[in-house]
Amino acid sequence: MEPDILELESFLPYRLYRLADTVSREFSRIYKERHGLTRPEWRTLSGLGERGTMTATELGEQSAMHKTKVSRAVAELERRRWLTRMPDEKDRRVEHLALTKAGLAAYREMVPLAKAFERELLEDLSKGERAAIRAALAALEGRLGRA
Repeated sequence: MEPDILELESFLPYRLYRLADTVSREFSRIYKERHGLTRPEWRTLSGLGERGTMTATELGEQSAMHKTKVSRAVAELERRRWLTRMPDEKDRRVEHLALTKAGLAAYREMVPLAKAFERELLEDLSKGERAAIRAALAALEGRLGRA
């Protein structure tokens, strides 16, 4: 291979991106079929389901979504009455977002499906391979300051 040629198929960032996108698309079939959710809506629902109350900024940071995607997802979940907005008492520009009972019910329905998807994804790997993947991901996240 020539030194000034980048072979994408063996370039780790490209491989990680493609794998993450493929896995995300495969899992999106489940929540799209079940609830008609987009990826940003699922990420918003799952972030709030896991952490409870968050601001839109916190959601964007946690899910690595641009603020416009967060805003659209929040608006759609609010339209469905799965999410509520509560103004911050100290700063009216900030809203605290939380799932409603209906939103929490949808999230709780999806949790076992998400866990089953992950189990299926990893089922052909040995215990050691699964541990190695988790360790490598943690190391890369730590290296990039996102641990």
